[in-house]
Amino acid sequence: MEICVFGAGSLGTLVGGILARENEVTLVGREPHVGAVAKSGVQITGEITETVRPAAVTTPPEAADLAVVTVKSFDTPAAARELAECSLGGVLSLQNGMGNEATLAGELDCPVLAGTCTYGARLAAPGTVECTGVGGITLGPAAGGHSRLADRVGEIFRESGLETAVSTAMPAKLWEKLAVNAGINATTALARIPNGAVLDGSVHEIAKKAAHEAARVGRTAGHDLSGDRVVDRTFEVAAATAANTSSMQQDVLAERRTEIDAINGYVVDNAERPVLVNETLTALVRAWERERGLR
Repeated sequence: MEICVFGAGSLGTLVGGILARENEVTLVGREPHVGAVAKSGVQITGEITETVRPAAVTTPPEAADLAVVTVKSFDTPAAARELAECSLGGVLSLQNGMGNEATLAGELDCPVLAGTCTYGARLAAPGTVECTGVGGITLGPAAGGHSRLADRVGEIFRESGLETAVSTAMPAKLWEKLAVNAGINATTALARIPNGAVLDGSVHEIAKKAAHEAARVGRTAGHDLSGDRVVDRTFEVAAATAANTSSMQQDVLAERRTEIDAINGYVVDNAERPVLVNETLTALVRAWERERGLR
């Protein structure tokens, strides 16, 4: 399969690199990273160790069977406009936050799949990505149900070595992922702690309440989300990625804009009654961004 990975940062490079074992992959990203990949390939280190040689460019190719989108949520509109110039058989979003699939579908004349991913990744240097944790990918039609494209993409991912499941209930899966991220990301970013630190101590209740609030908002939106189950899932993810630095904390440490609007901010914007923990986390991260001219 010809696959374009649009947004070759840490996760995009790791997923694209693994897919390049069995497919023709083009990573679309920024210099100096794509230049290093074009010259020497992708060096994968950490829990997966190998060198793969996908193509690497700064603009998307004219055509691909599948585009895997891994840009930050606030860059989704720009990504959709660029990909609209390509001939695509389908698109898969592996992004954080909510609303990405609708944005892509509004610009693109092809099926859009939704996905969640719990692989841990960190760009160690241009051309080098560290796999900080082997997780899994769940994907399926953004609106739920079955599709041949989802089944085919799931098969391709598994054949390449990615732990992948195909789901008919992606709207609920996306809300579950949102709740997990709401509990972990802003909490760890503000406290400058690894994911595992939310398992106990003073921030445990903050993460728990943030995830519980998000599940409640998801239920109001019509999805089958048990608050207790979502909280359990949050701490399962935290335990499995205990040594990891969350993506939002990576952004804070690098003084980059975060995805707070599409995670905790999305919970706040869609709540019918107060979600005090998410409101507080959102306000604090947004204040940090404003102080640095990032908003």
